[in-house]
Order: sequence, then C-alpha cells, then structure tokens
Amino acid sequence: MSTALPLLGDPPLPLDLEDEIDRLKRERNAVLLAHYYQDGDIQDVADCLGDSLQLAQAAKKTQADVILFAGVLFMAETAKILNPDKVVVVPDMLAGCSLADGCPVDQFRAWRAKHPDAVAITYINCSAEVKAESDYICTSSNAERIVRSIPASREILFAPDKNLGAFLAKKLGRPMILWQGSCVVHETFSERKLVGLLERHPQAELIAHPECEDPILRRAHFIGSTTALLQYASRSPARELIVATEAGILHQMAKAAPDKELIPLPPDGNCACNECPHMKRNSLEKVYLALRDLTPRIEMPAELIERARAPIDRMLALSA
Repeated sequence: MSTALPLLGDPPLPLDLEDEIDRLKRERNAVLLAHYYQDGDIQDVADCLGDSLQLAQAAKKTQADVILFAGVLFMAETAKILNPDKVVVVPDMLAGCSLADGCPVDQFRAWRAKHPDAVAITYINCSAEVKAESDYICTSSNAERIVRSIPASREILFAPDKNLGAFLAKKLGRPMILWQGSCVVHETFSERKLVGLLERHPQAELIAHPECEDPILRRAHFIGSTTALLQYASRSPARELIVATEAGILHQMAKAAPDKELIPLPPDGNCACNECPHMKRNSLEKVYLALRDLTPRIEMPAELIERARAPIDRMLALSA
C-alpha cells in the first residue's frame, strides 16, 4: 500500500493509490504504459511495461480511450502522434530527456540542410518536431535493422546519441555522420569504478546499454537495448551481473533473475546519477492525479502529428 500526505489546500489523496488507479483505469477506459526506468511501484501498476519500441507498439495497438504514459515527454508525444484522437496524459510534463533537449529542431534542420542527400535516422529520444524532420525513427532495439535497410550508397545522418551511433557504425562497418549528443545517465558511468568492481567480482559479467560510452562498451560481455538486457539477465549462466544502464531496470531484472546478484554500475561522482532525474519526476501520486484530472495532457498541431508519424510508421514497419 502506498500512502501520501496531501499538500495544503489540496483534496486528500486516497490511502490506497493502487486500488484507486485501478478503479480510474476502468472508469476512463485508460491504459497505463510505463517504461522500465520508472520506480518499481509505478511498474507494478502498469498495464504494459517495456522499452521505447515496445511502448510505441503498444500505443499503436491500444483500444483504450485514454493513454497514461509514465515515462518521459518524448515517449508520450510518440503515443499522441500514433493516437491523435485519444487523450494522452503524463504524470509530470517536466519529465524530459537530455538527448531531446540537446537536439533543438532549428539546429537539426540546419544540420540536415548541409547534407541534403543524406538519410536522417533519428533515435526516438527526440522531440516531435525533430521526428517530423527525420526520415526514420529508431530505438536501441531496432536501430541495427534500420541502419542495415539503408542502401550502402546513401550517406546516413544519425542523431542525437553519438554513443549509440558510434556503436552501430563500428559494429556494422557503416560510416555515419553523428550528432554530438549523449544521455546524461549513460555518459556518467565510471570506467575507474567498473575496473574496481570487476576486480572484486572477477566472475561477474558486465551488461551495458549502447548509450554508454566506448570505454564501458569495450569491457561489456553483452550490449543491448533495455529489453535485451533484461532477457540476457535471465538466461546468462553468470551468477553476478554488473548492470550499466538506468537503475530502474533492476526492479524487473530481480524478478526475471531472482537467483543472481545484480550490481548497478555506479557513476563517476558520489551521486545517484545512474538514475534518470527526468524518469524519477514521476510518482504513484502523480499517476493517480493524472488519471483523476486527465491532465497534464499532450497536445500538438495536426500538421506536426502527420509529419512526425511518417518516420515512426517506417520504423514500426521495419520492426514488425
């Protein structure tokens, strides 16, 4: 049971938020989509839990009237783009993304203009406006497939994550022009602390998300998307796993691999920087309030939705 004290002047919150969330979902014909990086109590009340690709696929298929997206803003925007006639709400409109923030649409448009014949593949961690200027959207789950689909004769622009782009270029032997952006969480993992962990846990395997920087990826036993890391954790013969991605995934990893010791890779500083500050803006209380009030609500112009949907549909068609 989750409890919360009301703020001064606000109506009191119910004592059992989980029950109230379930009741409101039924009343509003609402579906709760949640990313693996959310707090465990939000993951446990979600109707669909997944990574960016899985959640985009779920958003496209849902028959619900209301979509409550517990993740970050670009994910909820994607759900609205795929469901322009549905109500899409978020727990906190300020739950953004460092990758999206680091790729403003005017700068992205100017970058594209310098390479007019190139194909622009853009990681889903970007704004709706940047999606509308892209040829393909990708996630870490399907990026390799989408890059492979582009003829070798075509130049590729890859934005906004330079680490994912560099990983793909190296793995596929496919040169690409990279936007110089990075994830505030994945770029903070410490190679120095990793070396210390490996010395103390010599039998451990390092599993890493491709948003990590190259010194971390070079030492990894397995590199994959959030879902791929979760699946690998359950099948790996190793008894100890060092996990180099946002710490929220450990909630589901512990369920999938209860017999394994899961060790989150610490950041370089003495902070909780391996937790996404944007993801952690959401709370069970905010989920309840978003369902109760149907706000904050995602809205965008029809013309932007139409333009942004085309590269998302291309992604989904290649990911079926």
